Amino acid sequence: MKRRALAAMLLLSLCSLTLSGCWQEDLSEQESLTPIQSFEEESEAEEEHAIIPEVFSLPYAPGQTLDPITCTDGMQQTISSLLYEGLFRLNPQLEPEACLCESYTTDETGTVYTFTLRAGVTFSDGSALTAADVKATLDRARTSERYQQRLSGISSISASGNAVTITLRSPNTGLPALLDIPIVKSGTHQNTAPTGTGPYLFSDADGTAYLVANQSWWRGGGQPVDRILLTEAADWDTMLYRFTTHDVQLITADLTGISPINATGNTSYLDANTTILQYLGCNTARAPLDNAAFRKALSSGFNRTYIVSAFLSGHGTAAQFPVSPVSSLYPSALEERYSRDSFTAALAASGYTSGRTLSLLVNQENSFKVSVAQYLADTFSSAGVPVEVNALPWEEYTAALAAGNFDLYYGEVRLTADWNLTSLLGSGGSLNYGHWSDPQMDQLLSAYASAADRASAMQNLCAYLRNQAPILPICFKSTSVLMQNDVVEGLTPTMMEPFYNLTDCTIHLQSS
Repeated sequence: MKRRALAAMLLLSLCSLTLSGCWQEDLSEQESLTPIQSFEEESEAEEEHAIIPEVFSLPYAPGQTLDPITCTDGMQQTISSLLYEGLFRLNPQLEPEACLCESYTTDETGTVYTFTLRAGVTFSDGSALTAADVKATLDRARTSERYQQRLSGISSISASGNAVTITLRSPNTGLPALLDIPIVKSGTHQNTAPTGTGPYLFSDADGTAYLVANQSWWRGGGQPVDRILLTEAADWDTMLYRFTTHDVQLITADLTGISPINATGNTSYLDANTTILQYLGCNTARAPLDNAAFRKALSSGFNRTYIVSAFLSGHGTAAQFPVSPVSSLYPSALEERYSRDSFTAALAASGYTSGRTLSLLVNQENSFKVSVAQYLADTFSSAGVPVEVNALPWEEYTAALAAGNFDLYYGEVRLTADWNLTSLLGSGGSLNYGHWSDPQMDQLLSAYASAADRASAMQNLCAYLRNQAPILPICFKSTSVLMQNDVVEGLTPTMMEPFYNLTDCTIHLQSS
């Protein structure tokens, strides 16, 4: 946990991604030459005393649904993560672990999965979890804005007894990683807070909104507090005010986004790994970027670790491949050490000769991305590859991407946790703005999807990708949980669950 880290938070910001999940699945839309000053350099002479509350409180937008399939991003999702659970959940390494699912089998084609539900699980109203409840939720998710793309590979879902059968259009051995979708009791989704199986239940019986410990939780209790007060915060500005004045003790945020955050004093944060990839995309239909050797040379020409440290203030993990380094699938053996000399040699070997100035497209609303883009442009230009940054408003940025009006672009995408890269790298993929088409890559993508040994298949895919370099991965960014000092202890947040290890947490309150 990093103390005093937010006292200079005017430098940081909160992002409104177009890729969403429970804390967005599509395209989201990156030196100032002086790195961001470390927050740890602040004076420690004046450290405020921690303010311990009488009751633990989270921000809440009254009147807005808490249905995990349709609720808004941000504060409502944080609350929902305490009310609902999925067949699986993603751990800190972004890999699936069983939750409401006890076991599963798949047929020889790899397209038919049967999931057996965990015995003895009940909803917070005491009724038993059934396969019909799971089917109803997943069917709704398949047509929802949040999950439709993720579940597009599903052909049908059926329920029988305590088993749910999912039939896919094509094999995907990573399907469990897509099924962390929170399940609600069938027929209750039109309520403000549908009925769930999670550690808490929603109550506003006395006119005040609370989360109350679910006494029938299948894990057998262990909630750190019996009640969590939900404090009204209709929008982000109000939520931030509530946090600054200690009316609420915890919020989630993207600290390298577009909206400034001014919370200071008595504040700590914890970062959570995500599947959000930031990368440099290449227009492979334009010379000289139609040359794979030149693209590969560019990929070796910048220091990813430096970018994360200097421009993202450490809120990310440097990556040379489009799978998170925290995942067991990341092919670390294929990584190449950054060296300016190696970049110069690779550039010369590619046959590149200095010519026209290349354009690097970036969304201007995010100052962090603009700073990274400028660093990349300056780095390439100093090596003899002239690059100029073209920072545009979001609508103009996306229009230029769709029209192919760029040489390079700073991209961000929330990948699915099965690490399906088809939309980004496949011929005709919806996020393949660089117009790269390669039959061998299409075969490798297909082989990975159906592979029993996913790590080997991913390594084969990344080995080929390293040489072709249609995109140049930079990092996987983090999301953050901001907390009042000394109130929550032992928290381990994940991308989808700020309270992932809830039963291991201690929440300190004033004694009555």
